[in-house]
Amino acid sequence: MPLPTECPRCPAPVAPVPGGGWACPEHGPTPALRRPVESSYDEFVVMLADAGDFPTLLPWPMSPGWVVSDFAVVGEQPARATMTCSSGTSALDGPVDVFVVSEESGVGLGARCAGIRELDPGPEVGAGPPQARVRIGTQAVPLWPVSTASADTELDRSVFVGEAGGRWLWVVLRPAPAMLLLRDEWILRDVSGIGPPLVELGFGGPRPTW
Repeated sequence: MPLPTECPRCPAPVAPVPGGGWACPEHGPTPALRRPVESSYDEFVVMLADAGDFPTLLPWPMSPGWVVSDFAVVGEQPARATMTCSSGTSALDGPVDVFVVSEESGVGLGARCAGIRELDPGPEVGAGPPQARVRIGTQAVPLWPVSTASADTELDRSVFVGEAGGRWLWVVLRPAPAMLLLRDEWILRDVSGIGPPLVELGFGGPRPTW
């Protein structure tokens, strides 16, 4: 079953336009975001098929008790962005959501998860020393903090952005103090081609808002 469609920049549903493509009532022509109503293994497999060769990144290995609570893909043939959300608990912060977004410039999905108005991160990325690093394969990816001051409301989250494989890499953590989880160099894995180990992942839990 196809995943429900909406705008990558806001929750509004998109409508097909004559000649092909999609349009958002607020943001105009846009690639469609597809996101499940509930997180499940079967829906995740559909999303991975839609994403094709575009990387779908998850913290790896998943910590005990953590689940994949949400995911999305933007665009098709080729995809332009993917998002996963892992949810669990930490001893210091209680319930935690970790969003990982890989996207091409101008999509706006990472900014939506971060809660900021701009489509892409600003000059903060690359300014000064990085505040965190994650590892993707053999690559250590530096991350810089991005301010959420432009948000319409006060946000309890920390946002880090870097560049991996020529695409923006966003890591958004809620609540904001969960940023301390990044003190250890996380491993992110492209799970699009790992096959049977996906069955062992937990799916479900409360669907996060973003």
